[in-house]
Amino acid sequence: MDNKLPDYFKPLLWSYDFDRVNSEKSKKTVIVNAINYGDLKHWRWIKRNYGERTVHEVLVKTMKSEIRPGVRRLASIIF
Repeated sequence: MDNKLPDYFKPLLWSYDFDRVNSEKSKKTVIVNAINYGDLKHWRWIKRNYGERTVHEVLVKTMKSEIRPGVRRLASIIF
């Protein structure tokens, strides 16, 4: 897997130095931001690149307050 994120992730990770974000090392950050603020394109990317199981595991281990409530329900159905 290429550790560089697609440019369309820039708006989701605006508070990070995007060019230095490593998709593998920052997996939780990428997944949580994609779930909270991304659209279907972002969700497809995390599913394709990390796999449903990994996304599910990250979401289960993430504090409920870190995921927007309405989004958490949808993500729990999909992942």
